[in-house]
Amino acid sequence: MTPSRSYLAGLGKRKTARARVKLFQDGSGEVSVNGMKINKYFSGVAIENALAPLTLANVAKTVDIEANVSGGGKEGQSDAMRHGISRALLLLNPDNRPDLKRAGFLRRDARIKERKKPGLKRARRAPQFSKR
Repeated sequence: MTPSRSYLAGLGKRKTARARVKLFQDGSGEVSVNGMKINKYFSGVAIENALAPLTLANVAKTVDIEANVSGGGKEGQSDAMRHGISRALLLLNPDNRPDLKRAGFLRRDARIKERKKPGLKRARRAPQFSKR
């Protein structure tokens, strides 16, 4: 059995998505999401979105990332992963805080779906009014 490597952890959230991120120092830039390579799990802009904090902090090629994401959709999971990576990077180097904060990566985006109310079709959409 191989000895486990030490890592820095960060929890990211967005809508109903949660990402538990492990950041390994002295890595080669490998990123895996739920046991798959990031290119297999995410597609398009979601990849760059999730890895934006690494490029901002200039550590994309020196750390490895392992993320477990659950809940929500792919875009929400991508944003949750970005949030978790940002939090882990703060533990790695607190000097990254001003740049990450200015980019808005440390703020938890609290916008979640509003609950449906009784008598309405959606949260606020009322049934169509009929005069006759």
